[in-house]
Amino acid sequence: MSRLVRALRATALAASLCAAPAAMAEPAKQYFPLATFRVGAYASSGIPSWAGVIDYFRYINEIEGGINGVKLIWDECETEWAVEKGVECYERMKGGKDGSPVPIFLPHGDPVSKALTEKSVADKIPLVTTGYGRTEAIDGRVFPYSFTVLFSFWSEASSAVNYIAEQVGGKDKLKGLKIATVYHDSPYGKETQTPLALLAKTYGFEDIQIPVPHPGNDQSAQWARIRQIKPDWVFLRGWGVMTPVAIKTAAKTGFPVDHIIGGIWSGSEEDVRPAGSVGKGYLAITPFPASQDFEILKKIKAAIVDKGKSDLKDLKSFGSVYYNSGLIEAIISVEAIRTAQARFGNRPITGAEGQWGLEHLVLDEDRLRAIGAEGLVQPLRLSIKDHEGGGAGKVLQWDGAKWTIVSNGWVKSDRELLLPLIYERAAAYAKEKGITPRSVDSAEAAAQ
Repeated sequence: MSRLVRALRATALAASLCAAPAAMAEPAKQYFPLATFRVGAYASSGIPSWAGVIDYFRYINEIEGGINGVKLIWDECETEWAVEKGVECYERMKGGKDGSPVPIFLPHGDPVSKALTEKSVADKIPLVTTGYGRTEAIDGRVFPYSFTVLFSFWSEASSAVNYIAEQVGGKDKLKGLKIATVYHDSPYGKETQTPLALLAKTYGFEDIQIPVPHPGNDQSAQWARIRQIKPDWVFLRGWGVMTPVAIKTAAKTGFPVDHIIGGIWSGSEEDVRPAGSVGKGYLAITPFPASQDFEILKKIKAAIVDKGKSDLKDLKSFGSVYYNSGLIEAIISVEAIRTAQARFGNRPITGAEGQWGLEHLVLDEDRLRAIGAEGLVQPLRLSIKDHEGGGAGKVLQWDGAKWTIVSNGWVKSDRELLLPLIYERAAAYAKEKGITPRSVDSAEAAAQ
């Protein structure tokens, strides 16, 4: 081989090596806008919730290399849990980033989710609301882009009643019982009145409704009434400061806290710690069971937390109700994108494709076991007619230092009883708004 040929080959090889990095394609990215609230009145719940979301996204990127090779990227926009700021963040972020569209938006607030209901349809961006949101949005024929996934407020009320039934020896033993609901006097707090009225009529218990004005700093009159009427159980639907005040006031009036069942947003560590020792025995029903013992939590601890990569600053919140709520939201979002990719290809997913992924999401026991989320996430199967997909919760009890799970697995709601009324309310909404509900067949055809 001549010296000239060797020189030319060396030059060509050097040129190809220099050109190789420039020629390598950028990895595909999937953008997730995060409308966080780390400051303001509800920061104590927002900080661990968003840490659960972000830690799972980091785990997916670093341990799994993204979702089928598509890396997750995200931005934060501070809302302070205010409706106006939440809508502003949505408008600012809905256009996507770095060439990636928005596949799913997490409103993280009941009022914000309702304010975005019609905008999300126009923009074709699905809203995922876990443990909150408009109950009628379970009917995806009327609410194509709203997903009240996991556990609606109606399911919450029904599951709480079913847990009480388990404690008293069966649903036939509910007859004649007094169940009082102490609720935040707001649309959120009133959300369970309709299902409870139906359940009371069906099973024969007395349904007592007792409002508490926001924020709930003084509940002496409400618990004086409870002492007078002597209910068998109290269902507490509070938020923020209302919950520990309720627990402390109940203890003062002599009502047993182990006969108070808090709803989803009255069932976090932040709700019971301020009540002190009198909170021991308090119950709560939740789709977000607290524990570090689930397999996915162990994996995240080893890969993210122990390596100093967690979004949490206070690690005592790792595995808490709020942290796990964010983690579960992230799992549902990732699995919906994975489902959509199986249909549309392993690339960034659009909002319309994200909707398809959500409406075809199946998280059965085998898949949950593979993720490491068995026991943490209830089995889910969503469809066009069912944007909830689960409808069950676990009952936790505060032992003075931490939550323990006291229910026998997931306590299911009476969805067969509730769904016809939910569909009726969705149809009324459609009529009011001039919406033509999707038929299941036409919606499937449109996705082809």
